[in-house]
Amino acid sequence: MQRIVEVKKVETKHDMDNFVAFPRTLYAESPYYVPDLDSDIRETFDPRKNAGLAFSDIQPFIAYNDKGETVGRIAGIINHHANEKWHTKNVRFGLIEFIDDPEVSAALLQAVEQWGKERGMENIQGPMGIFDFDKEGMLVEDFDQMGSMITIYNYPYYPKHLEALGYKKEVDWLQIRIDVPREIPEKYARVAKLSEEMFNLHIKKLTRKDVKEHGYGKKVFDLLNMAYAPLFGYTELSDRQIDIYISRYVPLLDWDMVPVIENEKGEVIGVAITMGSLSHALRKAKGRLFPFGWYHLIRALKWKREEKAELFLIAVRPDYQGLGINALFFHNLIPVYNRLHYKWAETGPQLENNVKELSQWKPLHPTFTKRRRCYTKKL
Repeated sequence: MQRIVEVKKVETKHDMDNFVAFPRTLYAESPYYVPDLDSDIRETFDPRKNAGLAFSDIQPFIAYNDKGETVGRIAGIINHHANEKWHTKNVRFGLIEFIDDPEVSAALLQAVEQWGKERGMENIQGPMGIFDFDKEGMLVEDFDQMGSMITIYNYPYYPKHLEALGYKKEVDWLQIRIDVPREIPEKYARVAKLSEEMFNLHIKKLTRKDVKEHGYGKKVFDLLNMAYAPLFGYTELSDRQIDIYISRYVPLLDWDMVPVIENEKGEVIGVAITMGSLSHALRKAKGRLFPFGWYHLIRALKWKREEKAELFLIAVRPDYQGLGINALFFHNLIPVYNRLHYKWAETGPQLENNVKELSQWKPLHPTFTKRRRCYTKKL
């Protein structure tokens, strides 16, 4: 077992380079790990690129052994908006990676615990990011399945280390896998027709011009803020965060796979954001856009799609929830997925106690998979 020389704050370019690069070494032999883009990790700590830092504190830490080799990393996060909203004093940990050595995991978490206590925090929780759309939840089941661009993958020893350190479950998320049916299930077809007629709803397929010039990007994110406000840990996106998300992700989307539902007043009351999987492309890119990583991503988006579609999120305005609105999404998306030759689809993580969200998938005979956990501990 290797001895840790130190866990230190990341304050130099050298340490940040090691922080960013460490997962490539750690998961070099894993066929399931999907890397983040290096640029995304660096921008997490850049106030010019991460609008969440206007109301959050963040501190990365890195662990070295006695040979000067990187053996772990972690980030401490205090989201002041979340603490104010939920009346908590929580420090979060995120971006946690470590070798299978209890001394390493203990030292990393102790660094964040101490950092949080120095700032008046009373509990630690994670893995979480600054915002709810950041990657969150440690994988605790189904380690033999491919990860995705929006989820955490980790080795099976990770949760064992946390539980040995006294960390307990706070919440779990589940993902849902469905095989894309060749025909629209009769229940969805019937409910979709009724919803359209009873509530004067229609599907709108956006264009980039709609998003950038006609304000639909802001409308969609305002809807997300309303729909997700009651969910665990959620804090509403600021206007600057919305602008950054629009500029970052709009170029990646195929708008035929992003149905928006409007009412008779032209108000956005629902949205489903989906796209083709980039898991294999990101593995080929190895976390780098240049010199050739961009090619693998463009190829997967435009020329040689993977068999899997990613159902990133579905949101319905609170006053329209429970009225069969979700059937409109499936009624629209199933033919699109078939035309684009997607054979199966997987959702993003969904809270296990969100019964309304989980029950909507029943006509598609879903498989519940990839349980993820937010751990907590008193400081």
